Order: sequence, then C-alpha cells, then structure tokens
Amino acid sequence: MRGRIVILNGAPRSGKSSIAAAIQDSFDCLWLNPGVDAFMRMTPARYAPGIGLRPGGERPDLEAIIPGLYAALYDSIAAQACAGVNVVADLGHHDAYLRPLGILKDCARRLEGLTVLFVGVRCPIEIILARRAASDGSYAKASADDPIPAPVQRWQDAVHAHGLYDLELETSVFSPAQCAAAIGSCLAEGPKTPTAFERLAQV
Repeated sequence: MRGRIVILNGAPRSGKSSIAAAIQDSFDCLWLNPGVDAFMRMTPARYAPGIGLRPGGERPDLEAIIPGLYAALYDSIAAQACAGVNVVADLGHHDAYLRPLGILKDCARRLEGLTVLFVGVRCPIEIILARRAASDGSYAKASADDPIPAPVQRWQDAVHAHGLYDLELETSVFSPAQCAAAIGSCLAEGPKTPTAFERLAQV
C-alpha cells in the first residue's frame, strides 16, 4: 500500500512545523517530515538557504540550483510514499524569484499517481511578526523604524499566490492539534478530484 502525502504550504512562522509535529504525534501510523528545515540542514552552507530562499530575487546566484533541489526533495517524497511511508512536509512554495521558475508545477508532476493533500497554512501578518519577535532564530523582525519588514510582507504576498489548495487552515484560530484533526478528516474522506496538485500539474 502506498503512503499518503500531506504538503503544508505557508510563510515562515505561520505554524506549519507545529501542525506537522501534531500529525506525527497524534496519527496512529508513521509519518515522516522531510520538510524545509530538514532539507536545509542537508544543504551545504555555501548553498544556503537552498529551498528556503525567500521571495524577492535576493540571491540570483542561488536560483539556478533551486529547481534541482526541489526536484530531489519531491522525488524523495514520491519514493517514500511508494515504499508505503506516509509523508507530511512543511514547505514555503513561491515563484517570486528573479524570474519565475515554475517549481510548484514541476513538483506536482513528480507526485502524479500518488495521494496528495495540499494544505494552505495561513496566519495574519501581525501574529507572524509577534512569533518572529519571540523567536531566537535569525528571522527578520519588526522594529519601530520598520514595523513590517519587506521580506515578511513578500512572504505573505507570494506564498499563496498560486491560489490552489485542497484545504486551508487559519492558525490564528485553530491550534496545531485542531489543524491536524481537520487534515485527518480530509484524509479519511478521501481526495476530491481533481486535487489541487492534479490541477497544478496541468497549469
């Protein structure tokens, strides 16, 4: 039996990783998470942030390798699912590079024939900024002189621009456990065809 795939897409600090962890903790069977953080840890420092490259065309020197990195990631997701392993991957898909790269369409094609639930993880920018302020990470943070840093706004504008999901979740309203439960319900009901990834593959 092939494994199921859940792709969580949203801006940094929108709650994707917490939802993925809730799925891994609460679902009865095994779920692996080869998402953006795990994949970035495998990427050599000189190519960082790899697939975590944020919108805005800030690193044109890196853009040539990004499609190949996503291809490798999605081929590995397909291989895991074909081996019977369930996969939940938290990612930040966008196409706001120096020039459009069409990565999401290519990724969707790499999962053709597999059960994929594409989930949009949304969160108001005010809450994302508050989470960034409370974080120890190197995230861009608001200040009195720069209340909404441009990189944060670009993420908000770019990450959901494609507009196609099977399910959308608002993490300012629902807890990670509630979001995981909603995903579980969708998986139990089965995919509504054409799925978001089926439509994206045909765009």
